[in-house]
Amino acid sequence: MKFSQSAAALAFAATALAAPSPTTPQKPRQAGGCSSAVTLDASTNVFKKYKLHPNSFYRAEVEAAVAQISDSSLASAAAQVADVGTFLWLDTIANIGKLEPALADGVPCENILGLVIYDLPGRDCAAKASNGELKVGELSRYKTEYIDKIVSILKAHPNTAFVLVIEPDSLPNLVTNSNLQTCQNSASGYRDGVAYALRQLNLPNVVMYLDAGHGGWLGWDANLKPGAEELAKAYKAAGSPKQFRGISTNVAGWNAWDLTPGEFSSASDAKYNQCQNEKLYVEKFGAALRTAGMPNHAIIDTGRNGKQGLRREWGNWCNVNGAGFGRRPTADTGFELADAFVWVKPGGESDGTSDTSAVRYDSFCGKEDAFKPSPEAGQWNQAYFEMLLKNANPAF
Repeated sequence: MKFSQSAAALAFAATALAAPSPTTPQKPRQAGGCSSAVTLDASTNVFKKYKLHPNSFYRAEVEAAVAQISDSSLASAAAQVADVGTFLWLDTIANIGKLEPALADGVPCENILGLVIYDLPGRDCAAKASNGELKVGELSRYKTEYIDKIVSILKAHPNTAFVLVIEPDSLPNLVTNSNLQTCQNSASGYRDGVAYALRQLNLPNVVMYLDAGHGGWLGWDANLKPGAEELAKAYKAAGSPKQFRGISTNVAGWNAWDLTPGEFSSASDAKYNQCQNEKLYVEKFGAALRTAGMPNHAIIDTGRNGKQGLRREWGNWCNVNGAGFGRRPTADTGFELADAFVWVKPGGESDGTSDTSAVRYDSFCGKEDAFKPSPEAGQWNQAYFEMLLKNANPAF
């Protein structure tokens, strides 16, 4: 870790998040939905009652991957991944079309379907690998063609429970990358768009978590207070929605939950960041959120953090080589503020391409600790999936 606190914040804001590639939904496997309308109590931890649903799109990707594995024992282990609950990424207007097939596949009454809301104008303003389809200034399209369409579908399925991660990376970028022109241009659209999403998605069968980056991003001492205030402003601008629960952390990330000492605790600038693991981050950022007047419970993405000590620098985010699947989704976190460990990022889907000639190539995907070759963000990488499986902790 060879950068100063301010440089570190800049690097972390370059995190790129990749949404799933299109797949063909499976035929219905089981009856879905409840016999009556679902009402979620966002003042409680809904993961104590509901299991994160293994959506049909990731299941199809995993089943296709299993068919390519000749080692029978590895194939058997890989098949188990299909049964792990994972979030479905609605990362474009077109990909809203994935939602109805996922519902048609069947969401049992004891399950909750996870969705990632991720299509702000000027999306991912500090990175190249996962820039979005909407340009700065197209906020009206975001509202009417994206959020409103999702709201309509969720209202049409009142008997199904939904958990939403709202706009990964957006507000954290505004905290740490205000010096970048791209983020300056995106700022008003981010703030207005996030508030609009929180307000419109405030439905009885929905519980929402607003993304807060991770401990290596907003966890720096100088970022805790402004980060909490930025998120709290969006929450309040949305009218303090009843179905809002708190934050998501480590989305598509690599940080350990409770590794002590932390992976980068011996770095020269570690004294400026007390959040050396995600548990510490949830605790300290949660306290800052409470002071700022916002609900502060959290869900933590553990989908690919099974192995540590792999990154050369804390800000290296792209297809980390040697990674493994982490803890399976569970509400048994051992910490009151942490509602659940969840798999937000579908393991096996690329963070970004290692092809230096590609338009969407980001230099982070060419770093020494990034897996190569890797395809475009969101596309399946069979070799990477098998690596995650072999290095899974706990093992499958």
